[in-house]
Amino acid sequence: MSVDVMPQLSVVVPVFNEQDVLPLFAERLRPVLDGLGDSYEVLTVDDGSRDATPAVLARMRSAWPQLRVVRLRRNAGHQNALTAGLHRARGRYVVSIDVDLQDPPEVIADMLALARGEQLDVVHGVRTDRSTDSPFKRWTAGLYYRLIRRVTGSAVPHNAGDFRLLSRTAVDALTELPELQPVYRLLVPWLGLPSGEVPYARERRAAGRSKYPLGKMIRLALDSVTGFSAAPLRVATWLGCAGIALCFVTGVAVLATYLGGTVVPGWTSMFVALVFLGALQLLCLGLLGEYVARIFTTIQGRPPYVVTFDSAVTPNRRTAGVPS
Repeated sequence: MSVDVMPQLSVVVPVFNEQDVLPLFAERLRPVLDGLGDSYEVLTVDDGSRDATPAVLARMRSAWPQLRVVRLRRNAGHQNALTAGLHRARGRYVVSIDVDLQDPPEVIADMLALARGEQLDVVHGVRTDRSTDSPFKRWTAGLYYRLIRRVTGSAVPHNAGDFRLLSRTAVDALTELPELQPVYRLLVPWLGLPSGEVPYARERRAAGRSKYPLGKMIRLALDSVTGFSAAPLRVATWLGCAGIALCFVTGVAVLATYLGGTVVPGWTSMFVALVFLGALQLLCLGLLGEYVARIFTTIQGRPPYVVTFDSAVTPNRRTAGVPS
């Protein structure tokens, strides 16, 4: 089956240091896509891998005509690698999936059938069984979704990650957004397009180690909150008001003590007040700094990723990696 200029389906796969799992992933994915009976492409985005991932992708591409390889010059992060794939995907429908096989490729057929049958622009893959994840992973994931719903007020599907199907309409809408730090699990529901869900059981990672350690999970949560809500700024305002109220109450108590003729040692109360107000100021400055940092990043106008190779672009047309 040849690759059309506009295939029916594009599968975007961010990859970072996945030399061990890539052959296993191809063994599961290719029969599924070949069995659909539609033209397709698989667009792997090598997010600056430092192991043998580029060599493995080159071997796979020589035996799989529908496989495209986009290589980023440096590690840009999972969401930016996904952005690079969405910008270059040509399919009428686009599925994003991780390479670790925790999201089963067989579900893609169900997603495509649901999107076509009900004329949906978005189909979320929803994890109904996360027993293969560690208790800590399940707890932090649940905390993340509760936090996001409460802070942003968004209708984010519970336990829906970056395994989803998008129509060409949804992809075009996403790629037109000026986001430099995208969080697609929030951006996609924000579009408000007709959507559905396909449940599936999350599997164990087939090989290698997770590329989402605790630090990256915290960064994702921080990007989600600061990118979609002004609640942290309001928290700073609330804390400031509470601090003023506390100072007022303390002042009234001190005045009452003075009028009662009781001598009150001042060192302890002064120390507590100074520490409290200093901590409050630092917290407010830190919250404001998060938003200033986002403004600074936007003003710089730097591309979120840099492409060093794209197998679909001929050498004389290759560009320097600004999203096309």
